[in-house]
Amino acid sequence: MIIVTGSVVVKDEHREQALALSLEHVRRSRAEAGCLAHAVHQDVENPARLVFVEEWADQAALAAHFAVPASRAFAKVLGTLAVEPPRLQVFEAQRTTG
Repeated sequence: MIIVTGSVVVKDEHREQALALSLEHVRRSRAEAGCLAHAVHQDVENPARLVFVEEWADQAALAAHFAVPASRAFAKVLGTLAVEPPRLQVFEAQRTTG
């Protein structure tokens, strides 16, 4: 499984727009092949910070997601609403038994 985490701090005056765009992106992404989970969260300590957590079946599914024109457009627009460049981390993971 591939886990993606990301975050962005948006300008206060663009927070509502960023939240709406992010929710639209998350809902669209959930319908893509190989998407196991996709969510956006608002940081309770810094409401201007949005945090994304995604789970993908494999690297090919994630690559396909990144190739979707709407995903690229979302990232570009979100970047224009940010006070600093968005952060993105990709991890390869496997489930363990406890």
